Amino acid sequence: MSTPVTRPSSRRDFLRKSAAATFGFTFLPAYLTAARAVRNPALPPSRRINLGCIGVGGRAAGAIPSLTSDGHAVPAAFCDVDFEGSRKIAGNLETWPDVARFQDFRVMLDKMGKDIDAVSVVIPDHNHFVAAMHAMAMGKHVYVEKPLTHTFAEAEMLMRAEKKFKVVTQMGNQGHTSSGAAQFQQMVAAGLTRDVVKIDAWKEPSLWFMQPNKRISALPPEENLPATFSSWDLWCGPKAIRPFNSLYHPFGWRAFHHFGSGMFGDWGCHIIDFVHHYLQLGLPTTISPVRLDDHNRIIFPQTSHIRFGFTVRGPGLPAVELMWKAGADCHPALAEKYGDVQEDKSVKLPALGEAGTLLHRKQGDYVILRGHHGDASRIYPRQVMLEKWEAIKAPKPDYTHGTSFIHACLGNTKTTSPFSVAGELTQVLNLGMIAEFLNVELQFDPAKKRFVGNDEANALLEGTKPRAEWAHYYTLA
Repeated sequence: MSTPVTRPSSRRDFLRKSAAATFGFTFLPAYLTAARAVRNPALPPSRRINLGCIGVGGRAAGAIPSLTSDGHAVPAAFCDVDFEGSRKIAGNLETWPDVARFQDFRVMLDKMGKDIDAVSVVIPDHNHFVAAMHAMAMGKHVYVEKPLTHTFAEAEMLMRAEKKFKVVTQMGNQGHTSSGAAQFQQMVAAGLTRDVVKIDAWKEPSLWFMQPNKRISALPPEENLPATFSSWDLWCGPKAIRPFNSLYHPFGWRAFHHFGSGMFGDWGCHIIDFVHHYLQLGLPTTISPVRLDDHNRIIFPQTSHIRFGFTVRGPGLPAVELMWKAGADCHPALAEKYGDVQEDKSVKLPALGEAGTLLHRKQGDYVILRGHHGDASRIYPRQVMLEKWEAIKAPKPDYTHGTSFIHACLGNTKTTSPFSVAGELTQVLNLGMIAEFLNVELQFDPAKKRFVGNDEANALLEGTKPRAEWAHYYTLA
């Protein structure tokens, strides 16, 4: 299929479209236009959403099928910088072979904006903000893969943009729309999570940069750009251009401070999302690196242990220490009193698994153990769990994470992880990433949203200055 080629949107065009979205100029939703009615004949135009998919391979191999799984959404346009070399891209291209293809999301939205209701943004972290902001300014609903943004300031701007443009938003942390999430809310309502004073959170090593034999401490050398690639400048987006290396594309970018968010940004969204949201943790006041193995400012640590301090939030919500451990020695210690006594009088402790959280109450009477993504929570000792069973039974949600976004676009429900929720969670991750970069203890003022007495850390809240081509996105919200 030929690739449409035209100039990207100019700053004037972008601001004109954003002004229309802001001040109420009428855009006819694409699902009401006759031009696209033939694309999904299974449902009438008023009951389906046309998707502009920014990112088609990699994580999008699962995200796009999730969004379209019940037939209420269909891809109208695909955008990817590498339609041949991206990981796991073949499935979406084979399922929807006739969908128009673009290499620049700005061109896609210029050409097909009238036929697109919502966009999915499933691309490397450093490009999430500009793609989401562009779509929101045009009045499009937006689904963004986790973490929401690469910097603290970008998350702040997207939270403001959500209010300004009044569109449906969702971050792709799938567990937040699950029976596990509904169960955790029940447990909070029943008082089972009162007086939690310590949270252990962990993740076993799995990403490539956590393997000792693959560690690097200098920028990788330049390699020839794959013939399938449209534009390395476009892939770099607002970030300063680094010479191409296959460690960046198609997948290894997550390891690099310049482009990715490390293990905390990747898995933190699936591990601490419940405790952050439902225990109303907010932003921490202290971020203290305890152990950063092979620390350098090119890639994230091989092992990362960081302590976060959160203040009192109200009755039953005392100050909390959250201890994040990824890599070596990540599993927390669990006292025998929380185990099950066997017939031979030995004590069997629960398996902690590859990732999860362990919540400790100040009373020390029981702990709450949860895994990751949509996993249900369990209470130990199990006798306590049996006593509290009515609050622990996990209800079944009405929608999946993907279909909840689509049905929210149709006005049938609300999303569970809109930017107003996901943005602050992402900011906690951003603060941890700054600590991993600087390797110093940090004091943070949640009210002012600034570090105390550390100019270098405060500069990292905004991140590096965007390239001129992308700068206007950072002034809109």
